[in-house]
Amino acid sequence: MYAKKIKKKNKKKVVFVSGNFNVLHPGHTRLLRFAKKCGDFLIVGVESDNLLDNLTHVHEDTRLEVVSANNWVDKSFIIRGSVQEAIEKIKPDIVVKGKEHQYKFNIEEKIIKKIGAKLIFSSGETTFSSIDLLSNNLAENQNISFKAHDFLKRHLLDKNKLKKIIGNFKDISTCVIGDLIIDEYITCDAVGLSQEEPTLVVKPVDTKKFIGGAGIVALHSSCLGSRTNFLSISGNDDLYKFAIDEFKKKKVNYFIECDESRPTTLKKRFRSGGKSLLRVNYLHQDIISKKIQKKILDKFKKISNDLDLLIFSDFSYGCLPKDLINEIIDLAKKNKIIIASDSQSSSQVGDIIKFKNSDLICVTEREARMAVKNFDDGLVILLDELRELAKPKNIILKLGQEGALVQSEDQINQNWIVDKIISQNTNPLDVAGAGDSMLISSALSLASGANIWEASVIGSIAASIQISRIGNVPIKHTELIKYVNLI
Repeated sequence: MYAKKIKKKNKKKVVFVSGNFNVLHPGHTRLLRFAKKCGDFLIVGVESDNLLDNLTHVHEDTRLEVVSANNWVDKSFIIRGSVQEAIEKIKPDIVVKGKEHQYKFNIEEKIIKKIGAKLIFSSGETTFSSIDLLSNNLAENQNISFKAHDFLKRHLLDKNKLKKIIGNFKDISTCVIGDLIIDEYITCDAVGLSQEEPTLVVKPVDTKKFIGGAGIVALHSSCLGSRTNFLSISGNDDLYKFAIDEFKKKKVNYFIECDESRPTTLKKRFRSGGKSLLRVNYLHQDIISKKIQKKILDKFKKISNDLDLLIFSDFSYGCLPKDLINEIIDLAKKNKIIIASDSQSSSQVGDIIKFKNSDLICVTEREARMAVKNFDDGLVILLDELRELAKPKNIILKLGQEGALVQSEDQINQNWIVDKIISQNTNPLDVAGAGDSMLISSALSLASGANIWEASVIGSIAASIQISRIGNVPIKHTELIKYVNLI
């Protein structure tokens, strides 16, 4: 009745949204933001525990508190009766529902028509709000602090168990397969603006090379304690020599096949004042020859009996043709090796669907939308479609500063659970390598006996460490333990 009085007194256009809001993830936030833009006053009804037949794992008061704290919400309450009764009392001008309900039976339509309201279906914007991200950056400092305590509580996790899992990394034998990339950071001083054309003039003052691509995944793996093998390709050049020196230092057992027809992939980043000015890529994207494919497959066969974990780190530069992937996956399944996959689509176009039946896939929202060719629906629908096509056991959907969504099968109730883990560091120095560190840390955790919730926490911690510094620096086992001790 409160909302009804407000509407009559102030003649505001009232918008109504309802749901269980078990975990307020970015998909919900986008829907609420869209709903707020449809009118002047947004009211949100949170369905009570009784309405949901106690199927929620978050108490109604907690769910209401989280929804109330959202900046887009003007008023929220717990729905004790039916949603239709709530709509009839409030008499909103507009009711907003997720796009996934558009072609289904909606029980509210009758009462919406009766009160002369309008029903709108939308999952909100698929792009992030730059204003929101800017506000987050200004609000956060560079110090990393653990922010996922609610996630720990929901899944009954404790830091002692997390530390034990990390300690078990030393018992895992891992093989990383994918594109070797060298990242070169060129630090510049800004000289000024060119007088001939509107171009910034800089002077290089320092340069430093890092192992990138699948190579950094292998280095992370070894520094985190796992016995690590790395299979890849490169050119026969100085960058190849730089790479093998780094692998030797970190005790990575490498098998890198030199291909005379291509250079080692090099990515140069020109930076000034802590910001990237320009990136230049030197690469060759043709698929490797059948001869090299056979050599990689033969090497994998030799080591497969001793492996616990297989990581596909794909950058779509030709190292992982589909036929080779299928043969390696078949062999890994026969040997009961846990498989984790990542197919990146930054400046290139990847396809995570190639890595069917993985135990874990890690993808960004863009990579997921490209894979399923869906650029309209909300995040949960996106996850469902990705699961149907790629058939993984677990999915981590990386959302940058919004954190990540984790989807996994509930073995007891035979349904799929989605939960959100927030970002531990929303003011990064350098985002390069965040996904790589999350992939390997989460995968090693699964191979060490963790469930997906434990694995995603450890992966999130690793990513937050990685982006707190410039360049792809391997994360050490002791760094993870130190961070977990702060929980």
